[in-house]
Amino acid sequence: MIGIPEIGILALAGYRLTQLGVHDAILDPARDRVFDWQTRRPESSVRAFLVTLISCVYCLGWWLSGAVLAAYLLTTDQWTGTPLLLHGLEWLAVAGGAVLLNRWDDSRKDAS
Repeated sequence: MIGIPEIGILALAGYRLTQLGVHDAILDPARDRVFDWQTRRPESSVRAFLVTLISCVYCLGWWLSGAVLAAYLLTTDQWTGTPLLLHGLEWLAVAGGAVLLNRWDDSRKDAS
């Protein structure tokens, strides 16, 4: 099991990746292509799913937090020997921390 400091660092990484994927200007051209692709066939559920995924901090943040956690566990050789349920709880903790950071960030924008 990973400790609270690791969960905090992984949550920060998940938060930053989520901001990159959903909001940062560097990925605007890629997001615009996906949005344009979806408008050509708006009835497509796959396209609608992808647009929802890349425009929602909760949706994308969940999967990116899982990817960050998996990369950490695999590179530090902590994946094996630990019950899968425990890794699931770690995923919830990392994603929850990233979401709290996103909520905090969003509330600061409203205050200005």
